[in-house]
Amino acid sequence: MPPPPRFAADEMLGSLARWLRIMGYDTTYERDRGDEDILRSSKEEGRILLTRDEELAARGALTSLYILSDDLDTQLRQVVDAYGLSADERMVRCTVCNGELDTAPKESLRGQVPDGALENNQEFFKCRGCGKVYWKGSHWNNIRKRLDSLRAQSD
Repeated sequence: MPPPPRFAADEMLGSLARWLRIMGYDTTYERDRGDEDILRSSKEEGRILLTRDEELAARGALTSLYILSDDLDTQLRQVVDAYGLSADERMVRCTVCNGELDTAPKESLRGQVPDGALENNQEFFKCRGCGKVYWKGSHWNNIRKRLDSLRAQSD
């Protein structure tokens, strides 16, 4: 089985990068960089370049995807369809820095997360890169709805 695709999203696709990370995909967010730099690094790192810039996508040829819409759900659908993606609900990527997440002992997080989160959740995750802490709180229902909608459209 081939490894999952890795992505590089240009500066017009920050929300898409975040959602691909939520789905478990290694996705860099290329801000404040020139086109040549983005093309070079995505090629060197074996990443598929996702861009709203038609000319940049053409220059990336087979290793890029021109994203047709400004609508996030449509963007996600395009990428999911193009690469046969599925959502991983295990929370493995940081939405901020793309770092990998590790499970974190609840007791070690006192003072780092709201008391209510500690009381109402059993499972926590911490980013190896930036230290951000995650848990499946009330917002997780909205995340699941979007992911379930993507799955339903794939069936």
